[in-house]
Amino acid sequence: MTHTPEARAETLARELESAFRNRADLYRLFYDELVGRFGEEAAEDVMIQAVEKRGQEVAALAFKGFGPTDARAIGEAFLAVSPDGGRMYPTHVSRRADGISFEVQRCPLKDAWVEAGVSEDRLATLCRIAGAFDRGLFEATGIRFENRTWTPGHGSGCCHIHLSDDPAKTAPTV
Repeated sequence: MTHTPEARAETLARELESAFRNRADLYRLFYDELVGRFGEEAAEDVMIQAVEKRGQEVAALAFKGFGPTDARAIGEAFLAVSPDGGRMYPTHVSRRADGISFEVQRCPLKDAWVEAGVSEDRLATLCRIAGAFDRGLFEATGIRFENRTWTPGHGSGCCHIHLSDDPAKTAPTV
């Protein structure tokens, strides 16, 4: 069967979306199992630690050579590798001389959790857990990182990430 490049790209985009939704399902199922064994607080803590560590591992490769006064460059590098050319996580971007901010409009993980019928409280918890990846990713560089993950009443979007230079730090920690 012969596929045009466009058809192949569309197939790969669907497969990528499916892989991210599978990741969401794994987060949800791991969290449920951990809650059943250790309670909600311990389950969230364990998952946040693991997900944040993965963010740190990725930062060591993706942001090698960046430092605490490179917030905007780090943000631009992050946008440049956004899955499916940014279509998977469409964002509204605000650039400043000392940094960059992202308002994520859609997240395949959140979409999967909503489709699975999780409660709003559980959805907020899973978003906090997923947001730990971004914290690990960006804080490892030494920049200032703020993230407001989705909560009930937050609207239809997802997280809001703010990256700023930290001139008080002099060397990258990645």
